[in-house]
Amino acid sequence: MTLESIKSHALSHVGASHLVQWMGSQVYKVGGKMFAVHAPEAGHLTVKCDSEETARMLIEVGAAKHAPHLPRGGWVAFDVATTDPEELSARMTRSYEVVRSTLPKAIQKELGDQ
Repeated sequence: MTLESIKSHALSHVGASHLVQWMGSQVYKVGGKMFAVHAPEAGHLTVKCDSEETARMLIEVGAAKHAPHLPRGGWVAFDVATTDPEELSARMTRSYEVVRSTLPKAIQKELGDQ
C-alpha cells in the first residue's frame, strides 16, 4: 500500500482523523484514540489487534513484528512492502473497530454508525 492508499483507507472510517507526529509518522485516531500509525521511513504500519493472543500469534508466525514503542496491549507492526494490501486494509479496519469499541458510549453514539 502507498502512503496515500493507507491514508485514504484509514480516513474512510467514521470519525477517523489524521495527524503527523513523532518525526513524520502518520497517526490515525478515532475519538482521540490512536488506531493506526504509518511510519513511512521505517516502512511499517502499526495496528491494534483484537487480543494479545492474536498479536502473539501474528508475531510467532512471522506475519508481524512487535510494535515499536507499544510493547503491550496487542499492538503489532506489519511491513508495508511485503504484506498483502488487502491484509493491511483488513487489519487497519479491525484495529479501528477495536479502538472504537473502547470509547465511552456517549462518544460512540456521537460518531454514529460505522
